[in-house]
Amino acid sequence: MSELTMIFLLLVFLLVLLAGGLWVAFALLGVGMAGIFFFSGAPLGNVMATTIWGSSNSWALAALPLFIWMGEILFRSRLAEDMFTGLSPWLTRLPGKLLHVNIFGCAIFAAVSGSSAATAATIGKMSIPELSKRHYPEKISIGTLAGSATLGLLIPPSIILIVYGVATEQSIARLFIAGILPGLVLVALFVGYVAVWSLFHKETIPAEHETLSLGEKLKRSRRLIPIVLLIIGVIGSIYAGIASPTDAAAVGVVLSLLLSKMSGTLNRQTFLDGLMGATKTSCMIAFILAGAAFLTVAMGFTGIPRLLAVWIGTLGLSPYALLGALTIFFVVLGCFLDGISVVVLTTSVIMPMVEQAGIDPLWFGIFIVLVVEMAQITPPVGFNLFVIQGQTGMNILRVAAAAVPFFLLLMAALIIITLFPQIVTVLPDMMSS
Repeated sequence: MSELTMIFLLLVFLLVLLAGGLWVAFALLGVGMAGIFFFSGAPLGNVMATTIWGSSNSWALAALPLFIWMGEILFRSRLAEDMFTGLSPWLTRLPGKLLHVNIFGCAIFAAVSGSSAATAATIGKMSIPELSKRHYPEKISIGTLAGSATLGLLIPPSIILIVYGVATEQSIARLFIAGILPGLVLVALFVGYVAVWSLFHKETIPAEHETLSLGEKLKRSRRLIPIVLLIIGVIGSIYAGIASPTDAAAVGVVLSLLLSKMSGTLNRQTFLDGLMGATKTSCMIAFILAGAAFLTVAMGFTGIPRLLAVWIGTLGLSPYALLGALTIFFVVLGCFLDGISVVVLTTSVIMPMVEQAGIDPLWFGIFIVLVVEMAQITPPVGFNLFVIQGQTGMNILRVAAAAVPFFLLLMAALIIITLFPQIVTVLPDMMSS
């Protein structure tokens, strides 16, 4: 049997399993088993047992449930209300006024959540009713929330960067630091777009009649202090080299519990709900990672990644052409799978191609997260679209239409980091030196 036929059969088998509604983790395990059984002489049982245990027995992976738990705690706190109160007095003079609360609020929550959907849900539950009550245009209000919530995947601590780091054996701390500047670039693009849009649609932006003194603004902003200290404690300790991502995650959980207690939202029910939510999400991701690790090893035994890398080499594609093809591939794949599944499903096959083309795996991690962010606001399986649809009751196609400008801004950010890769690499290089 030719190598091309082998690749085609395994791909069809995977698509059949996913289309049949099988869990992603089981689909990955099934394809890996088929690859070893039919196209390799390796001992299936031994390979599966050692690979699944080895992928699960990882200290770096311990940061995953802790960061997820931190986000779950804050999701159930008064954080969104505090951020709206603290940010809004300072934004009324900007073109677009309170529309920027969505952007800055999502950026702040992304720095303690790591999840795009959680960011959309937390900020949306406060900003959507407030902006609607003040008669801000519905389309731009929804669009800013959908687009800005994707920052939860990029700004550290990012769950998907932990998954990528574990799957590709990259330093999670370096990946976290690499995501900071691209995240700020995205915030700047979003703010710039909303400001320009507002200048062309002045009549649609309601006047803010409340005038506050500097002292009153500072008084309201005090509600931001706890969350800023939490961000500094978690991200600052990693950047300063004081703590590993896992250590910082543990500190973050403790500080989140204290923050929730101080705000009066921590009780037995919210504690148990947050713990169970984090447990379910962590188990799902860990199970997918175990299946992906087994598929990676199985593909190694079949020789498919090496064959694909050689094939890509014979095409003579430039790195830019390869990245363009991968962008289309990931966005299409992201229309049907969630971001974490996209990453773990493709790394075993994609990484040899990337390394063959001389692309830095650290930079590629940020690249792939940006593309997955684009998929988060692309129907039919854009997770952010579902979250916002659930909060507003709007048709998902209307939500998707509102998010189109932000999809294009994410594409612009992708082009910027491709042309200027130093945006991604400069901070990790400084940390290493």
